Amino acid sequence: MKVLHEISEVRDARKQCKSTLGLVPTMGALHEGHLTLIRKSVEKCSQTIVSIFVNPTQFGPNEDYEKYPRTVEEDLKKCEAAGADYVFLPTNQVIYGTEKPLVTLNVDKEMTSILCGKSRPIHFNGVAQIVSILFNIAQPDVAFFGEKDYQQLTIIRKMVADLHFPLEIVGVPTVREESGLARSSRNRYLSEAELAVAPNIYKVMNIIKEKANSLHAKNETVPVETLENEAKKMISELVPGSKIDYFEIRSTNDLKRSENLAADSRIFTAVYVGTTRLIDNLYIGK
Repeated sequence: MKVLHEISEVRDARKQCKSTLGLVPTMGALHEGHLTLIRKSVEKCSQTIVSIFVNPTQFGPNEDYEKYPRTVEEDLKKCEAAGADYVFLPTNQVIYGTEKPLVTLNVDKEMTSILCGKSRPIHFNGVAQIVSILFNIAQPDVAFFGEKDYQQLTIIRKMVADLHFPLEIVGVPTVREESGLARSSRNRYLSEAELAVAPNIYKVMNIIKEKANSLHAKNETVPVETLENEAKKMISELVPGSKIDYFEIRSTNDLKRSENLAADSRIFTAVYVGTTRLIDNLYIGK
């Protein structure tokens, strides 16, 4: 495995790859979820490049950019063990230069004013910016993203279609702890007490899913708001001290809401457990 620091090195590596190149963009602090993405790329592509870059443009004021976990040496060992051929490890200057960019991406508010975008209004513009930059640098044939960040995955897919990037986007199912808690780099912020109750968020999501499917089986109307309010009450009871950012049921395809549960629905939630914001989602269907 080779570690690359400059754009020219990545482009040289791309020229040498005569077959399919897979890209796995990450911010480091790698866990089993990231490693699953890398393994999927190794399985599907002839060569795999992993990027590790804590992107400042997707963090808003008072978010955790400065304290975001940086574990580079450990990450490199994990990348090699997972089968990566290259790791791109750039600095802020390599990616963004020293001057303010003249051109940036602006994601339509239809996607950025909902779910995570409500409390993180600049986040997805920053995500779109860095992902498009990485696509242009590495020129992959396939890029792999986790379904845990489903709003991000949806936006990236739309960006690729709108800007005609010649690559395939592969979404990989969420990797979970045995408790059901979605794997996340931010889980390391949780105390032992918080780790004990955080899995109850996923438990509630499954209760709501089962109830929705049961009502559908009886051909009964399923009012979305009723299910959401029931879920919020359960989370408040089962995750003491938590603060619910949102718990919403939306379309899997375009993230739109409807009054009653529609086909192809998905639960989306973000909950502060202590000071740590955890996001998750779960497909319901119909």
